[in-house]
Amino acid sequence: MTKTINIEGKEIRMRASALIPRLYRAKFGRDLIADLQKLSASYRKGEFETADLEVFENIAFLLCKQATPGMPETPEEWLDGFDGVFSIYQVLPEILSLWEDNNKTTSIPAKK
Repeated sequence: MTKTINIEGKEIRMRASALIPRLYRAKFGRDLIADLQKLSASYRKGEFETADLEVFENIAFLLCKQATPGMPETPEEWLDGFDGVFSIYQVLPEILSLWEDNNKTTSIPAKK
């Protein structure tokens, strides 16, 4: 599932797939599902911890890296390409929506 979002006036493509949790664990040593659940809870409360920002940036980076060949190899290099800091409140709902859409089933149950 691919989605294009606007970050600081730039059209940024993000891609979610079954591979993302594995890549996230390999690159950052963390559980993507647990991190997304924590970010979602923090977003609903409107309160983020300092560590949440780094997790958010890592997830955004990896989703963009999957959709954009030739992208920088680290979150730091990728973030350096923006003129300022982008809002977690603007981008996180887009990421959560992309992940939710990616996880919806397309099969029809045999029994109802």
